[in-house]
Amino acid sequence: MTSSKGAKLVYRPIGLLGGVLAGVISGAVFKQVWKRVSHEEDAPDALQSEYRMREVVLAAALQGAIFAATKAAIDRAGARGFTKLTGSWPGD
Repeated sequence: MTSSKGAKLVYRPIGLLGGVLAGVISGAVFKQVWKRVSHEEDAPDALQSEYRMREVVLAAALQGAIFAATKAAIDRAGARGFTKLTGSWPGD
């Protein structure tokens, strides 16, 4: 078994990879959700003048929620797998 500090250090690269994976997956999920909700290919960007404020803010909020949920699921699964392999929880 590793110490709590050691577990955190060893887990760090796994956590970083999880963050990248979460970004890729949540980006793809958001794109599909946005297409179905808005019937448009791309979400509005904050600096595109043709969109109203509420559309821009709604798109950003939806994208953030999807990313946060995806990241939490991947982080939790990674921590559980790490614990099974090492016997130490990486987050405490």
